[in-house]
This record gives sequence, structure tokens and C-alpha cells, in this order.
Amino acid sequence: MLAGSDMTDLIARARAGDGEAFRELTEPYRRELQVHCYRMLGSVQDAEDTVQETLLAAWQAFGGYNQERASLRTWLYTIATNRCLNALRSGRRRAARGWDVPRFEPPEPTRLGEVVWLQPYPDALLEGVGGAPGAPLGPEARYEQAESISLAFVTALQVLPPRQVAVLILRDVLGFHASEVAGMLEVTVESVNSALKRARASLRRQLPPDDGRERPPAAGSPSEDAIVARFVSAWQSADLDALVALLTDDVFVSMPPMPFEYAGRDAVARLCASLFGSGRRHELVPTRANGQPAFGAYLRATDGISHGTGLFVLTLSGDRISAMTRFEAGLLPWFGLPRSLPAR
Repeated sequence: MLAGSDMTDLIARARAGDGEAFRELTEPYRRELQVHCYRMLGSVQDAEDTVQETLLAAWQAFGGYNQERASLRTWLYTIATNRCLNALRSGRRRAARGWDVPRFEPPEPTRLGEVVWLQPYPDALLEGVGGAPGAPLGPEARYEQAESISLAFVTALQVLPPRQVAVLILRDVLGFHASEVAGMLEVTVESVNSALKRARASLRRQLPPDDGRERPPAAGSPSEDAIVARFVSAWQSADLDALVALLTDDVFVSMPPMPFEYAGRDAVARLCASLFGSGRRHELVPTRANGQPAFGAYLRATDGISHGTGLFVLTLSGDRISAMTRFEAGLLPWFGLPRSLPAR
């Protein structure tokens, strides 16, 4: 952290047009701002774009920044939040791409039918920021950091009205006081409290029920490694029985932003039987997303090269898989994964 005198000096230099001083002031907040924008927008790509817009707007307005009225962090969060709200209200989203599921008709949309866009977030971008140990959360934060970046939590946020999303994240995830949030959104404290009450109620309805559900094993633990190894073995060898044995009774498969969902072990077993029965085989390359096990999926071609077809994220419950979410292959580079694998 910068000492008070150093901060004051940098602020003065940045106000005078020193771009290097501005970058030194704002760089420590870039990653946590990206996570904040990701929670609001549900997209790592949109989040990165919005952070760029935020920093540009902050640079252009820095001559008017008053450190006596708000900390630099609060000021940046104010700009980022309002940029996200503008994006949400404008409906700025990328078009969904199809996923060819051989000989298996997609079901009617159910739980996630309202989600128009959703992407996973690479764990590599979480170190030291929101969603990882050591993040600078306020005293009123209600959610554990790992919980607040989980795919289920971010998914549930996407069906709330934009203002409610902003209030809930600022209050319950980041722990800003109600008066601070009111100032950031230019509304009354009463309006903030009312929006928060509605958001909390809506979020409880959207989150998957956890009655009796076992907690996932710790990340990187032997228990998690064992489940992951069994899943990889079953998927790569197209062993349907071994795969189904790993699933909870209420397992849920989704493919956002497409509203195709498969709920329950029988429906998911039929889906996987269709995939495996097509004769197509995949290789899985491990990574992590939203604090959860994830894999780049590569389809084996006749020339021996395996081409990326998507990214799978698993949600674990005890020693079983309770959800699997499939995302498009265009996200592979965000996870440091290649678009194809060379022939063995």
C-alpha cells in the first residue's frame, strides 16, 4: 500500500496529466475491478472491455477527483458499476452459438431460460482479488469470497434487475455501507435498502437448493483430484456407466447462453449416451474456472489433431458431480489453452 504522502503526490501528478502516475495509482485495482464487472455482466470478455472503459473514463475525469470525498477505490468502483449498469440496460450481449448434439433433441428451457449471456472466469485471474483469499472486502460482506465467484452465484445474479445486481454486489459481496452505495448510485439510502431486500429474496429463489447437499471438496485436495480423475477417464473413454455413477440424482447440465438444460440423472444419461454413441471422442485438458474444476474439450479428428469444441466446468457435491456447464470453444485462450492439440 502507498503511504499517505506518496498517494497525495501521485494524485497531484496524475491530475497534472502524468499518465505513469495514474497507472501506478490504478493498477492495484484493475484485477478486482475486473472481477466486479464480471459478477455484474457474467462475461469475462465484457468485464475486460468495461474495465478498459472505466480506466479511460477515470483518466479523463481525474482532474475532478477529490480524495476527501471518496477513496480512490470507491471512486473507481463507482465508475465501473455505472458502466456495467449502462451495459446491462443497453442489452449489450454477444450472440449465442449452437452446439450440435447428435440425435438428441434439446429439451425446453427451464432454470436458466432467462440467462442471455454467461461465461466462466479463469482462476488464474483471481489471485489476490475478489473471490480469492486476501481480497479487500468491507465489514458488511455476507458471502464468502469463494461462494461469491462460484458459477451458481454468478448465474443467479444474471436474472436480477440491473440495479438490484449492483446493490447486492456492492453491499453483500464487497461490504460497502448503505450510505456509500447510495452515493455511488446517486440514490437514497432507503432506495438502496429496498433494492437489497428484493435482491436477496430473488437470489434465494434463483440459487440451487442446498438442503442436504454436501459441500464440495477443497480445491486441489486428494478428494477433488479423485473425482476429477474418474470424470476424465469416463468421458475420454466414453464409459457411460462410469460417468453416470459419478452424478448426483439431481445433476444439472446447462450450455449458456443457449437455454438448453438437462435436469436429473436420467436426462443427463440420455444426453451423454447420445454424445458417446455418435462415435466422437474427446480429450480433456484440465484448468480451473470460478474456483471449480474445468476442462478444455478437444474433439479427436481423423488426422490425429484434436480441435477445441468447448470448455466444461464441474460443480461438485461431496464425491459426486452435481452440475456440468458447457461453454463455447472461443473461451479456451482466456484459460491459456490452445485451440487445438497436435497429433500424438
